[in-house]
Amino acid sequence: MFTRLLVPLDGSRLAETVLPAAAFLAARLGASVVLIHVIEPDAPADVHGEAHLRSEPDADAYLRKIAAAFFPSPVAVETHVHAGEYTNVTRSITDHVTEFGSDLILMCTHGRSGPRQFLFGSIAQQIGSLGSVPVLFFRAAAGPPPTTFTLNRLLVPLDGDSSHEHSLAAARNLARRCGAALHLLRVVPLYGDLSGPWVQSSRLLPGTTSRMLEMTVQEAHDYLESLKMTIEQDQLPVTAEVLRGDPADVIAEAAEADQADLIVVGTHGRVGTDAFWSGSVASKLCRSCPTPVLLIPAAGDEKR
Repeated sequence: MFTRLLVPLDGSRLAETVLPAAAFLAARLGASVVLIHVIEPDAPADVHGEAHLRSEPDADAYLRKIAAAFFPSPVAVETHVHAGEYTNVTRSITDHVTEFGSDLILMCTHGRSGPRQFLFGSIAQQIGSLGSVPVLFFRAAAGPPPTTFTLNRLLVPLDGDSSHEHSLAAARNLARRCGAALHLLRVVPLYGDLSGPWVQSSRLLPGTTSRMLEMTVQEAHDYLESLKMTIEQDQLPVTAEVLRGDPADVIAEAAEADQADLIVVGTHGRVGTDAFWSGSVASKLCRSCPTPVLLIPAAGDEKR
């Protein structure tokens, strides 16, 4: 499980959205935390309407204040200000993953456009550059940042391929450590939601395609039921369902309906009916879904 959390902060209250979750996970998992801030060359005077951290002393004082406020003893916390030259904040942050030996990054998906963006453009497409390190994304909302976080229910979308169940393994570990329940979800596209090579074949053979999708629904039920029975043997509370529609929209709606605290998604490249398991759906979830999203890269994946 996660033992060393990396939390990039830019000094804004929006970025601080992740802090209650970082504190919760550090306490539950016995993990240490590294808070970092990257000094931007020629930084603007403000960020998101707040004073910008443009000097090492100011950034250091800010990170130490955050450490004291959110991470009481016995949680081990380090702070780090990076003031060296860089061409990309994304690259600077990912370099620190290796430097500090972090195995989970927590960040907010707000950001600024242009050369000073604080990372978060097309998030799921950038995840390939992060190697095998999972990333927990929070979408910043209007109003003050949350003051608490808990994990009672985890939503785990799956695609039916047993070789892609790395996200389920991580979700089971989290559920066990945090006393949470699991909800397994398989989304089967409707005819109008097909993409990639399936679009052409559906036009040529619409009846056959529709029948194949219906067969997939039954296979999905059998697949989830098998997983559910296995998980129940570990004494973990678990439910499962199969839904139809646009995958990203359905996952977000299911998370809201199930009152999920976290969506755990495995990232990898696929084609055909499961094309949504490549970057597009993960990216859409991270950009627009109010439920936090944990992306778990498959071992050995280089680009997703």
